[in-house]
Amino acid sequence: MVNNQRLGRLSSTGSLKVQEHGERLGRGGLAKDYGEVQVGCPRPLQRPAIIHRPHIWGAVLFACLSVATWAPVRAQQAGSSNSVRPVAPETQARPRLRASPAKTGIILDGILDEAAWLSADTTDGVLWTTQPVAGVPAPDRTVIRIVYDHEALYVGARLYDSEPQRAVSAGLEQDFAVGDSDLFGVAIDAARDMQSAFTFAANPAGATWDAQSFGDGATINAAWEGIFEVETTIDEEGWIMEMQIPFSTLSFPAGEEEQIWGLNFSRQIKRRNEYATWAPITRQSRVFRVSMAGTLEGLPPMSPGRNLQIKPFVIGSRNQGQLRPEGTAQQFDVGLDAKWAVAPQLTLDLTALTDFSQVEADAEQINLKRFSVFFPEKRDFFLENDGIFTFADDASRAFRSGSGPQTFKLFHSRRIGLSDARQPLPIGGGARLSGRIGRYDLGVMNMQTLQDEGQSAENFAVARLRRSFLTSSDVGVMFVNRQATGSQIGDSYSRAGGIDANFRLARLQVNSYVALSDDPGSDGDRSTGMLQLGWRDRTLDFSIMGKHVGEDFSPGAGFVSRAGMNQWFASGGVHVQQPTSWLTELNPYLDITEYYAPSGGLESREIQPGVAVIAVDGGRVTAEYSRRTERFLAPESLLGVTLPAGYYEFGATSLGYTSNSGRILSGSVSMSSGEFFDGDRTSITSSLSFRPNEHLVFQGTFQRNRLTLAGQPIEADLLQGRIRYGFTTKAFASAFVQYNRVAQELISNVRFNLIHAPLSDIFVVLSDRRRTGTLPGERSVLDQGITIKVTRLLQF
Repeated sequence: MVNNQRLGRLSSTGSLKVQEHGERLGRGGLAKDYGEVQVGCPRPLQRPAIIHRPHIWGAVLFACLSVATWAPVRAQQAGSSNSVRPVAPETQARPRLRASPAKTGIILDGILDEAAWLSADTTDGVLWTTQPVAGVPAPDRTVIRIVYDHEALYVGARLYDSEPQRAVSAGLEQDFAVGDSDLFGVAIDAARDMQSAFTFAANPAGATWDAQSFGDGATINAAWEGIFEVETTIDEEGWIMEMQIPFSTLSFPAGEEEQIWGLNFSRQIKRRNEYATWAPITRQSRVFRVSMAGTLEGLPPMSPGRNLQIKPFVIGSRNQGQLRPEGTAQQFDVGLDAKWAVAPQLTLDLTALTDFSQVEADAEQINLKRFSVFFPEKRDFFLENDGIFTFADDASRAFRSGSGPQTFKLFHSRRIGLSDARQPLPIGGGARLSGRIGRYDLGVMNMQTLQDEGQSAENFAVARLRRSFLTSSDVGVMFVNRQATGSQIGDSYSRAGGIDANFRLARLQVNSYVALSDDPGSDGDRSTGMLQLGWRDRTLDFSIMGKHVGEDFSPGAGFVSRAGMNQWFASGGVHVQQPTSWLTELNPYLDITEYYAPSGGLESREIQPGVAVIAVDGGRVTAEYSRRTERFLAPESLLGVTLPAGYYEFGATSLGYTSNSGRILSGSVSMSSGEFFDGDRTSITSSLSFRPNEHLVFQGTFQRNRLTLAGQPIEADLLQGRIRYGFTTKAFASAFVQYNRVAQELISNVRFNLIHAPLSDIFVVLSDRRRTGTLPGERSVLDQGITIKVTRLLQF
């Protein structure tokens, strides 16, 4: 078991008017390790000649910029007189809506003309914005009704738009890019715990998106899939959405009294960079912040039942290439996933002979750091209820943080079914029990992998218990065990466990944890701990963090990017809202990060002043200056170049621009230039998206890095292109092509997906990985294959 995962080649298997109640609702018209990081024992070290004198002009420039903009902006704000003065969302009363019984049937057609809709309770049409300006009524009305029958909840929304022809639908595929689209969403806290929610959304073209959220929006699992249906229509007044959510999709406590749920609605109009909710929430929040939700009343006493789902699958594949020394491999397998609600809010998931070959290939990365790069989990089985199993550095949007899950996770499910060389391993099966009992979140998982090409079979066991208290705070414990299995296996294991506590008190947030790991090869410091405090209000945000990671802390089923260090982080920023008519926010900030060896010697320091300018239309300009100090206790390898031990001081300036992603043609560009260790570096990254209609999208990303290290020039480029086409909201095709100049590899992945029934798919996947620049007669194909997979959901 290794602490820092070796990130080799990635397997292809492996984003105001009040509505009258009786209104007529008519028809709607690759990262790789290029050398082991060698960590020696701290020892006295004299500074060698490899020193760059500090260039402070970048820092002075940004300090002057912040001061120069602050005074006139505040003066302009004080002198301006808006017709609508923003309100503080947390001071507003929470709205309420009553669900009405559907005494007549509902035909899901995107037309709210049934009698049940016309007689239902309705919202007043007002949503409250969080952007571009927080706390004011949205200019276009959104009138919402909810009805129910014995099987499902129905949501009907009339979304008025003064320019309906400019509404943006960012694709027809399931789980479309919600950040690039107009949309309407509903978040339901059926457990009424003010912590978790199910969220369902749709764009004007009828494409759907769903997610689970935990920790009052701190963790959002967009890979969760629930059964629900949507139909939309568009007319000259805007668009209409009609949504059906079966009660079996939701988890809620059974009872003999009226059901009362937390509820919020959200609407996004992308061309205006406008995001608004029914129950007003703070600017940095989204609809997942259910502690500030409204209330849904009027649902009768009911039980979600014992909803049993079985999803068998059949898969056939054919692969060949240098990575398959046995030659062409043909495979035919069957397997299944099953789901059973053993209690109203507790679900048992089972999987046998699990296969994830339909998952899109990972995006390659160029690693310009000394430490391992984090790759996210993409496999649906592990992502459902992922928030319950989260024990990691904070990932909330509340304030700037010195770390995140990309730096530390006590349990990272990508370690299951992938070797240390990041090659897929067969999974025999497993089980997961997850859900909520009262105020407790419970998660238990056990997975078994099979022996494959010298890799021993392993068992992964995870247990998680977390209790919520106050409004949106929690404390929990977790234990993870990775154990080699089989008759030839000796004492081979890796274990980790810890306690975490998160306090979210209005504007103040406190995150903390302590954890230990254990394996036969470690006898040093195997502990880690973190304490972070953050403050965020309408104008200011501050945070401070202290973190320790022992040199032998190594969770075998988790992820740690950097061990053997003490980290300190501090950040302060100012959010000046609506300084001019064309700006929505001006945000100067300063981040300071320091890493120390356990003995106390400085290893790294970064001082990073910057400013972000956000336009009303959603465009964003950022400027940063980074001043870094790095100390090597021993020679280290970076991009294949060995750098001697010593101190390195260097600085660089970065500029970036991102446009409104809802436009037909949108993109971003960023440039960084300056010193880099004992040399220099210039990096340019650009992306472009062309979306002529809801069916088709072209996306391209180009990263160009020109470096000099130890006098050696290095070119590290990455090119990525993606095409997506939606035939309907049930049939899609996509192609993803990547070229990594450092690895000299070309990776292609083509997928076709047909949803032939709810949560039932047909996948056809073509994958190809080949080496470029080969000599004549040398084989270039590393791995090439075709996979066909068919799934069918059976519900009882």
